[in-house]
Amino acid sequence: MHTNDSHSRTRRRLLGGLAGGPLLAGLPRLGLGAASVVPSPEAAPLTADQVLSVADFEALARAKLPPAHFGYLATGVDDDRTVFLNHDAYSRIEIRSRRFVDVSRLDTGRSIWGSQWKQPIYFSAVSGLRAFHPEAEVAVARAAASREFQMMLSAGASSPLPDVLAARKAPVWQQLYATDDWNVTEAIVHRAERAGCPAIALTVDSPPGRNSETLRRAMQHDDRVCTQCHVGGKHDMWLRAPLFAGIDVSHVTELAPASMSGNYLERVRKLVAVKFLVKGVVTGEDAAIAMHAGVDGIIVSNHGGRQEETLRSTIECLPEIVAAVDGRIPVFIDGGIRRGTDIFKALALGATAVGIGRPYAWGLTAFGQPGVEEIANILTRELRSIMRQAGTPDLASINKDHLTWPRF
Repeated sequence: MHTNDSHSRTRRRLLGGLAGGPLLAGLPRLGLGAASVVPSPEAAPLTADQVLSVADFEALARAKLPPAHFGYLATGVDDDRTVFLNHDAYSRIEIRSRRFVDVSRLDTGRSIWGSQWKQPIYFSAVSGLRAFHPEAEVAVARAAASREFQMMLSAGASSPLPDVLAARKAPVWQQLYATDDWNVTEAIVHRAERAGCPAIALTVDSPPGRNSETLRRAMQHDDRVCTQCHVGGKHDMWLRAPLFAGIDVSHVTELAPASMSGNYLERVRKLVAVKFLVKGVVTGEDAAIAMHAGVDGIIVSNHGGRQEETLRSTIECLPEIVAAVDGRIPVFIDGGIRRGTDIFKALALGATAVGIGRPYAWGLTAFGQPGVEEIANILTRELRSIMRQAGTPDLASINKDHLTWPRF
């Protein structure tokens, strides 16, 4: 449930974006207190390690990108409230600090499917990263390698999978849009598996049709010629993405089949030989259906608020998915994570690990690979700090007893 005060703050935040100048009118400022970080023209250039918070990177990305490209990254649906609430919901959860615990040694590692993660964070799928930096997903893969982060490659990635794997120097997860052509689905899965991807994440929260007003407003304020980025003026980057190269996509009309059901999940499960995740589950009922289909993991996600205006944040959805899964498979979560305290709260509510999307795209835009690495540094540093403050020396000791909800 969201209070009237929450909606009022949402409106104030959205209206605040209208003051960003004529080219950026109508684009919401999604970061908290980030505007001051943009340097004046006469100031010495910032370096990535001088940026203090994840939110500060958003302002730098906004100042650097053309309006339509920033709009594509920032947009939600309708009033963008779900985008805002994804992060704002974390502010309604408090952390209980413990004092008399030995936290002289911290362990942020976690074993997932027999693989040891250095920290419970991964770079989630963000499409078309060449719109934000010329090195695109390759720069993100290098950052993932240097910071030992897992990476999920978008089905709409600008860079070919082999290039990303070479930069990452380790396997990456592959996101899957099944499309409404089963032959295309089979071809993508087989291609990813041949390349050595250990996990495939089927995205299920992208039904046809959405009202992306923020993106459309941004496009109206962008005076560039569309063919500078899109050949022939077509915005069909998905079907022209490297993952689809050489595959007959002439019969594809939608990225997600309208017939997606439990039976469809079972069909994809039989097709996928590696670990199979479902990305976009937000209810216990759907988690149970996914479990019945035999998935290996569930990602609680609403696409960062890009696909729906339900006003339900992913952190609010997490407990019922964790309850439905009951420890049988890993549960991941993405959407709205901007602080190490957010990560702590998600872990305490039962998440195995968390994914970030927009934040590393902001870092990539502002500084390339160093910006992505600094996003990783900040989140890791903040997570370790709150673990000490809460008296939790390792991830196994983080649980819901460390959280409380204020009663106002």
